[in-house]
Amino acid sequence: MSEPKELSPALEPAELSPPTDLPEGWLQVQAMDLDAQGVARKPDGKVVFIDGALPFELVTANTHRKKNNWEQASLVAIHRESSQRVRPGCPHFGLHAGACGGCKMQHLHVGAQVAVKQRVLEDNLWHLGKVRPQTMLRPIEGPVWGYRYRARLAVRHVIKKGTVLVGFHERKSRYVADMGQCPVLPPHVDAMLMPLRALIASLDARDTCPQIELACGDEVTALVLRHLEPLSAGDLARLRAFAAEHQVQWWLQAKGPDTVKLLDEGGAQLSYALPDFGITMPFKPTDFTQVNPHINRVLVTRALRLLDVQPHERVIDWFCGLGNFTLPLATQAREVLGIEGSEALVARSRENYALNKAPALSRKGLSATQFVARNLFEMTPAMLVADGVADKWLVDPPREGAFALAKALADIEQARRGAEDAAPLPAGAEGWTPPKRIVYVSCNPATLARDAGLLVHLAGYRCTAAGMVNMFPHTAHVESMAVFERD
Repeated sequence: MSEPKELSPALEPAELSPPTDLPEGWLQVQAMDLDAQGVARKPDGKVVFIDGALPFELVTANTHRKKNNWEQASLVAIHRESSQRVRPGCPHFGLHAGACGGCKMQHLHVGAQVAVKQRVLEDNLWHLGKVRPQTMLRPIEGPVWGYRYRARLAVRHVIKKGTVLVGFHERKSRYVADMGQCPVLPPHVDAMLMPLRALIASLDARDTCPQIELACGDEVTALVLRHLEPLSAGDLARLRAFAAEHQVQWWLQAKGPDTVKLLDEGGAQLSYALPDFGITMPFKPTDFTQVNPHINRVLVTRALRLLDVQPHERVIDWFCGLGNFTLPLATQAREVLGIEGSEALVARSRENYALNKAPALSRKGLSATQFVARNLFEMTPAMLVADGVADKWLVDPPREGAFALAKALADIEQARRGAEDAAPLPAGAEGWTPPKRIVYVSCNPATLARDAGLLVHLAGYRCTAAGMVNMFPHTAHVESMAVFERD
């Protein structure tokens, strides 16, 4: 079990000090942590993390784990309920044995979920990076059900129960939850869960198929079946019959992700559109794409609006992936450079650029764009200078953040200021200038805050705006973006 994460404020500021007038054994929940646990203090000041409790509730709880400075507990009774507590939208959500672990916040009103996540972002920026944005952006919100177009579903043939389970894992468990439905999946996939269980049960390979990966495009629903042994002719026929009945596209994965292949060639291509830019993005089901396409469309549009690219400017898109931001940038900038760590994704981004390069009725053609594969976790000032001057940057790293990139930028600035212990400027840095504006899209507020601290305190930037993006409703995952400008 993981250690409780750093405390985050509740729906409004609250001091984490224990009330003195409560009945014995009662606790007042005053905050929520990053695992969606209620946070309270005992009369002696000891912090208690309570599964299922919400801010401002009066509860009793049963402690099941004790440390010197904190305890973990399970909710026993609610004596005063939060006005933001709601009935979960899925029968598999909860604290009961066998409950699904895919969501953590279905008992909290979605508006309150957004407020908590916005405060998580603000709290991390200040406590970890000592950065306060000049403006907090309005949160980006979208559908709260049926939004999850990407998912990794575990598969388990339970011989003792004579059934096959397909779904997410149980809360804090390696066991697969017994799920009959999942309302965060698209409705047509939700309706497919029980038929999928029946399909796997009918396979000869039912004991050697541990996973089904879901990838929905705008027109195609792809299912990637992980199989540890070759599939029989009968099993392949059963997969084809299921595909015809449910209008899905089967892909097979015998080993690693590079072994993924279509069961049957032909048919429509898996893709999603960015209509504001006239862009269509084909992808493979194992490629990284955003889980929530509705939010992604808004996210890309807002990021480019905040970056405010002009026709004469050169832009670098760091961690460019398939070109989710790169290709829209190429509709606005003079020149774009996309840099990504994965050779496979770089190849795919080049293909997507070629597909979208020709002018369309809705837009002009794409500007000159290059894609480069490079390990962005090993960036240096010399590498940064070698990439040339860019007017603006778009940064969209994985959970690890963009520390090496931010540090390289900070090192150059510190060398120019003649700071003590600063390394010398790399060759060619005399004529190199840093970007005027950076838009940083983050899936981890802690690493965003760390990198923001470098940009603001060492690299010469101001954080002019920041805001959260509710990419994953009902979960504790916090997506966000921040804008940095040169002083």
